Amino acid sequence: MFVTTADVELEPPIMTVNTVLSLLAVDYPAHKLACYVSDDACSPLIFYSLVEASKFAKLWVPFCKKYNVQVRAPFRYFLGESAKPSSTSSREFQQDWKMMKEEYEQLNRNIEQAAKKSFLFDLTGEMAVFSSTERRDHPAIVKVIWENKEDLSNGLPHLIYISREKRPKHPHHYKAGAMNVLTRVSGLMTNAPFMLNVDCDMYANNPEIVLQAMCLLLGSKEGDCAFVQSPQYFYDSPADSLAILHESLGKGIVGIQGPFYAGTGTFHRRKVIYGLWPDEIENQGKCINSVNGQVGGELLQKFGNSNEFIKSAVDALEGKNTGFSSNLSDSLKAANQVAGCGYEYGSSWGKKVGWLYGSATEDILTSLMIHAKGWKTSYCSPDPHAFLGCGPSDLPAAMRQQKRWAMGLLEILFSEHSPILATLTGKLQFRQCLAYLWLLIWGLRSIPELCYVALPAYCIITNTSFLPKVQEPGICIAVAIFVIYKLYTLSEYIHCGFPIYSWFVNNSMLRIVATSACLFGFGSTVLKLLGLTETVFEITKKVHQSSDGGKDGKELLFDESPFFVPGTTILLVHLAALATGLLGMQPQGGQGPGLGEYFCSVYVVLCFSPFLLGLFRKGKNGIPLSTICKSAALALLFLRSCKMSSMN
Repeated sequence: MFVTTADVELEPPIMTVNTVLSLLAVDYPAHKLACYVSDDACSPLIFYSLVEASKFAKLWVPFCKKYNVQVRAPFRYFLGESAKPSSTSSREFQQDWKMMKEEYEQLNRNIEQAAKKSFLFDLTGEMAVFSSTERRDHPAIVKVIWENKEDLSNGLPHLIYISREKRPKHPHHYKAGAMNVLTRVSGLMTNAPFMLNVDCDMYANNPEIVLQAMCLLLGSKEGDCAFVQSPQYFYDSPADSLAILHESLGKGIVGIQGPFYAGTGTFHRRKVIYGLWPDEIENQGKCINSVNGQVGGELLQKFGNSNEFIKSAVDALEGKNTGFSSNLSDSLKAANQVAGCGYEYGSSWGKKVGWLYGSATEDILTSLMIHAKGWKTSYCSPDPHAFLGCGPSDLPAAMRQQKRWAMGLLEILFSEHSPILATLTGKLQFRQCLAYLWLLIWGLRSIPELCYVALPAYCIITNTSFLPKVQEPGICIAVAIFVIYKLYTLSEYIHCGFPIYSWFVNNSMLRIVATSACLFGFGSTVLKLLGLTETVFEITKKVHQSSDGGKDGKELLFDESPFFVPGTTILLVHLAALATGLLGMQPQGGQGPGLGEYFCSVYVVLCFSPFLLGLFRKGKNGIPLSTICKSAALALLFLRSCKMSSMN
């Protein structure tokens, strides 16, 4: 089980701790589990938090299994009045519950005090390794926090801390690099045939999810399932748009080659991550020299220069059940070697083995590589949801996340890993290729979306039209297309049990995201393709919810980010266009705009209503004056261009 975190400020340690605790407490034999936490920030705070969490886990895991607790992330279990034991509960349970709540509150206080630096870490003993480290310049650190030495099935799974080596002049490839280090270190220490990876905010909501995923992985032919993907849902924000996506696209492509890898909540088959093709299952891995036991040059070039790791990889590829190491500490020297920043040089890691490099959306790129080899994947959507995560904390954070996704998807589309090439030269099925293309061109929609958004305003200002008049039969075609599409999308929301309001809000957000975050993602991709910039991985800020009640949606918070300039500009342009039309200030001549153009303009204003409200609000809920000024200048430039166009 892999948990990744990269920033103690944007990803609070208590959030990582809850995710780890939920994984340690799943309903599965503990001696077959191990939890590896990757800390890309190399923070003593994360290590300290995990050490404290391991102490609490010795009480929490038995409590969960004794009373069959369903929600095993303590911050959710103890949230609100409804979590308190009822009067009909046994006295023993009430006492144990009260004791566990007090222990968790103490754990929370300890971590919060450490985060606020109310005391300095004693960088001696186990913490001494952090005494001379910097976030982007430090050696590899691998620490066994807890080891199930007695191999107890009802005990506590292994817990290992990893902070891979980083040096200023060495590329670290963001999350994909961290996942590859986790794969190598776990291969040396435990070498389990399956690997679960979750983000630090994505706790196990269903304690039986490992059992259910194993049923899919072990119950099918080995060549039929490369990984099992669970859909993403959030506990702190509406999941209606994601639910629609999972219901339509996610379940739809199960009938082709299977769902995409979503980056979290995924159970991987280790040999697939090692680069195995479906038709190589029978003979893969049988390449150790039987005479002298030396590792062949082909394996060195593929897996790196660690003989210990290569032998563990060969065992995994051959399907040998070697079991866990009798003493995890014996593997620490080799683990530190494979966690080094220079280990991958001259190997196939990031190219043909492991998580692929070259995109900010390493999950889709790796998924595409797996499907291109002919593998199929499975979908696991139990009730209750397998995993629940934390969404972006506010609208600016959501915009940054959407921009990163748009840029990463476009990087794949215009790279050598394009699904079109994978269909022509690989084993990616045609319909699966269409599904990938539908996803990858999502970032391209910003250009036509921007043109269509500007068109009604342009026509009103220049006294022209692009739609037939109401009395003309041709208007029926445009109206029919618009109405059918809207009714279709509305039916999806009604089918999933969501209100009409959610449908309207998400349709509005699609317009806003397409003309802002996707636009910047497209621009960043163009600059990268021209060699002017490099990929920058922006971590999404997450807020740990420690009080009852969830957010009703993304907070309408604005800042001076350029993300809000396009939306504000579009709103000002349409308000100016509507004012121009209603006051009769258009130039003489021309066919004149009809009811269709005015309807489209009003519809755009409604879609950008959060920006309309932001114009009249103050503080963080209002659009900053600097953004309004920039947008007003761009709107005036557009109006000037329209006037010059009408004169010509």
